[in-house]
Amino acid sequence: MTLIKKRVVLHFPGFEPLDGLAHRARYERSARQSAAVWGYSVETGAPEAGSDPLSFEVTTGSAGAYETAPAAETSSAGWRTKSRIHMVDHDMFVRRLRGRNTLSRIIAGFRSCAEIMLEGGMRGYFRHAWRFGVFFLFPFLLTALAIALTAEIVFLPYSLGFSAWHVLWSGPLALCFFIFAFLPFSERFHTLHLFADWEMAVALGRMDRAEFNDWLEERAIAVRKALTEEADEYVISSHSMGSSVAAHVIGILLEKEPEIFKGRRVVFATLGSAILQCALLSSATSLRARVGLIARCPEICWLDVQCLTDSINFYKVPVVAVAGHADAPAAKILLIRVKQMLTGEHYRKIRKDQLRVHRQYVLGPDLRAPFDFTLMTSGPMPASVFASPEQNKLPT
Repeated sequence: MTLIKKRVVLHFPGFEPLDGLAHRARYERSARQSAAVWGYSVETGAPEAGSDPLSFEVTTGSAGAYETAPAAETSSAGWRTKSRIHMVDHDMFVRRLRGRNTLSRIIAGFRSCAEIMLEGGMRGYFRHAWRFGVFFLFPFLLTALAIALTAEIVFLPYSLGFSAWHVLWSGPLALCFFIFAFLPFSERFHTLHLFADWEMAVALGRMDRAEFNDWLEERAIAVRKALTEEADEYVISSHSMGSSVAAHVIGILLEKEPEIFKGRRVVFATLGSAILQCALLSSATSLRARVGLIARCPEICWLDVQCLTDSINFYKVPVVAVAGHADAPAAKILLIRVKQMLTGEHYRKIRKDQLRVHRQYVLGPDLRAPFDFTLMTSGPMPASVFASPEQNKLPT
């Protein structure tokens, strides 16, 4: 197997309030963890000045690889790999959607919930991945219950037969309950954050908001420029909501230049993918068409990484077929277990926080496991080897 000496990575992060610098810092921490576990060296470079999207170089190597002669770099005894990482984040939308006042966020969230239900999204979630359906409903049911309790407190004096004047104390009491009790409690479950997440999901499905559509076109131009760099391998990785963004951006490029990847080794790796979160909406015709373009591109190897203990992904669901392309090549599914990547104590600390479990795809491991994000994006082996869990991830 020919080792990778130069790689270009386009990473589309999930729906988190982190900009490119923060994602780079996370990558650096995760890379150090991975290197310690697997026993290789890693050096994460500084962000390239003025880069858009933010980019930086990561150099990995075997022990002593930095001192070996160039001729030895292709041998398993002294490998060295350079990867240019481009962080195609959507932090501006995350912060914009999360930055409004609480009432606006709640109204927008429930509006998104209704739109998803009316467009058949919820029906699709429960049909294909019932746990994802529960994930969808939970923040809305929790908030609806809190609103009902708030209203009950307001009208409590009336139900007890008191005069209407008692609303002067029951109203403020109800408001205090909602603001100082429910909202802090709901943050344990990231409720309002999820409201914003669903609002963006509707926008990426419907494609009816100019600011999102224009931004996707701009990202396509930036990604096209990044792809001009010569490399042995191109990895397009995406996490969670970032997979829908990636599908749109890569789909736009294929629409404009069907031969854009000709002669290149390309891996499209979707981690805890939420493409169907958007694609199952009846109006998501553009997204579903772009999924088909990616699946049918002969140069692209699509690897869909899924996890049983992650409720925020479509476990064992063939994304290409469900998106309406049963006749297209299916994505190769890699099933992983978070508990195999972490120590028992570490896993027990995070297993009840579903968003934290969901982030583990892109975080550093405690143990050697069939999947490692750093090795897939910066290691010496072609990223496609991760399609086979038993494959060694480092040269021997």
